[in-house]
Amino acid sequence: MFGIQNRRDLTMELQSQIPILRPSIHARRANIVVKFQDMYGFTVEGNVDDVNVLNEVRERVRNQGRVWWALEASKGANWYLRPDVLSIGDGIALKTSLKISALANAITLKRLVRKGIPPVLRPKVWFSLSGAAKKKSTVPESYYSDLTKAVDGMVTPATLQIDHDLPRTFPGHPWLDTPEGHAALRRVLVGYSFRDSDVGYCQGLNYVAALLLLVMKTEEDAFWMLAVLLENVLVRDCYTTNLSGCHVEQRVFKDLLAQKCPRIASHLDDMGFDVSLVATEWFLCLFSKSLPSETTLRVWDVLFYEGAKVLFHAALAIFKMKENELLMTHQVGDVINIIQTASHQLFDPDELLTVAFEKIGSMTTNNISKQRKKQEPAVMAELDQRLRRLNSLKETGKST
Repeated sequence: MFGIQNRRDLTMELQSQIPILRPSIHARRANIVVKFQDMYGFTVEGNVDDVNVLNEVRERVRNQGRVWWALEASKGANWYLRPDVLSIGDGIALKTSLKISALANAITLKRLVRKGIPPVLRPKVWFSLSGAAKKKSTVPESYYSDLTKAVDGMVTPATLQIDHDLPRTFPGHPWLDTPEGHAALRRVLVGYSFRDSDVGYCQGLNYVAALLLLVMKTEEDAFWMLAVLLENVLVRDCYTTNLSGCHVEQRVFKDLLAQKCPRIASHLDDMGFDVSLVATEWFLCLFSKSLPSETTLRVWDVLFYEGAKVLFHAALAIFKMKENELLMTHQVGDVINIIQTASHQLFDPDELLTVAFEKIGSMTTNNISKQRKKQEPAVMAELDQRLRRLNSLKETGKST
């Protein structure tokens, strides 16, 4: 990939062979802080108990890979990419002509995705399950190459902001924070800013695109994953100039918090705490800045198959997991500290996703869509009022 794919593959292979750390009980009691790289090259800082958790996660990833390979052997290669399996989604009524085997495969696939897609299969599975492959197939094969060549050297407000954000995107990463990494990320972001001028570029997309680059096999596939994410998976207008879609998501999340975690919601309301103080980054960066990399990617596994509802599941789960601590807070700063610390230390994806799907309860895409439509008028009215105030201040400034 990008001229260093072999080096990256070798690095990941070597990392997978790193001897499992087994700190002594004395070391655990000492709460020694250690730094090390995870399988995607990010520097992780934690105590030795966190190392143990990551070792356990790595072993579960290996075991889950064996499950996927065993199913390929029994059901056939790429069984999960068959059209009859992919056609069964959340909220879609089953046709009577649908074969029971296809339904069984779809149920199996949903369970498998929630348990985690093996890293080696992620590029292929994401590309198909998300609809990126289908989207790419509707344009000429040279689309991405032609686009990047056509816009090379052009300067727009979007390209200027992208250039400003490149060195701030996961600084210190062994590949992303290099001239080659910056160039690849820039091509993806600049290319998409010209593909969709309504979105252009919004801060937050740099982190999303960067993580896509690390997972996908090619720069072009990362571009199409970004395209399907913004155009099909996420709510529209999340990344437009006024961020109206993001504001809607925050209101929906606040309502869901009141429904699913009423004690927490009531306590935070009494404190005057606005959940958007922590949740805005979650929804704009899709947890890529907040959760450890493998935990983020496990959330994305579900995101690309079941849709944006998983973002609400994960966000609610983080609050739910810290319910007792949150109920004891009296300061807004304490709430922020608890939530941020908890999210940064969620090294075990299964811990988060178990709470997200088993303790939070069911949320359908259809119901969330209804809540979005309910919130849209209030959001648009608020944004319009802000714009009027801003214009009024500008006029006042001109007259003085």
